[in-house]
Amino acid sequence: MADGSRTLETETEANAAAAEAAREAKAEVLARAVTVESATSLPRTAKPAKGRAKAQWSEFTVDVWITPFNSVEFGIYKHSRNRAKSRQFTTDMDIFAEVTQNGERTGLLGYREDLWRKNSGMDKRLVFKLFNETVNWRATMDLMIGRSLQLTLGARGLPVTCFSVNVGDHDSVVYLERSANKWPFLPENFSFFLLEDGKPRFYRLRRDLIDLGGDYTLYNHHNQNIGMLDGKVFSIGGKWYGRVKSEHADPRLLIVLKLFCGMLIFNDEARRHMRALARDVATGKYTPKLEKQEADLYMNPRRVR
Repeated sequence: MADGSRTLETETEANAAAAEAAREAKAEVLARAVTVESATSLPRTAKPAKGRAKAQWSEFTVDVWITPFNSVEFGIYKHSRNRAKSRQFTTDMDIFAEVTQNGERTGLLGYREDLWRKNSGMDKRLVFKLFNETVNWRATMDLMIGRSLQLTLGARGLPVTCFSVNVGDHDSVVYLERSANKWPFLPENFSFFLLEDGKPRFYRLRRDLIDLGGDYTLYNHHNQNIGMLDGKVFSIGGKWYGRVKSEHADPRLLIVLKLFCGMLIFNDEARRHMRALARDVATGKYTPKLEKQEADLYMNPRRVR
């Protein structure tokens, strides 16, 4: 009897131990299953990397020099050497600003000084050129006097400027125009578009209503704010911090914005020139005549040659 009791007791303890072991094994399997499922279905909440906010923007700086004494042009034979590097570096080319990205110089802005300072009437043209850091040509921006005069006369004397931008690796010319829809004391707007595989992408630059240093906001054709040009107030020559959202930062768009920053130094003077020219043409004091280089820009590409 005693042996039967011990046998029953032993079996009971064995069953209890087996049940406990089964529960522990089941709990371990369930815990492992939850861990695997969590790893595959739930997002990992990694700590954001330092500087990720900056990676969302493509940034550059355009800094205008206050004197012509710079390392690019000042020195014996410097101007001749620059001309030898690029045919676009003309004898009257004046480098007046540098473009920097991530603290390093990536470009230089220049304009044809004699063409703008010494000429008059429709021969007085504003031509900008963007070079890389080794003074090789990247892009050209021309004030189209004929087109600007047409738009200014059409706006009944309100100065409307039009610029053509020729980017070296782009098949199409970009036209940037000041809007004639401008009320007194309200911000001005500029517009342009880029052509990519036959599909145009439209952009608008609007001067900020509260503006101290020449600030502009960049919008796409959905009227979404995708970038800005922040002009510094306490800058003698002129300085702009530009930034564009990374998903919109096409290299050609950045080139247009860099040239636009350089144009802002001459923006008021260019408007005064077009206003006076339109007035003289309207009153008969000046007979319009296009300068040959600009006339070539209007040539029909399908003409018989």
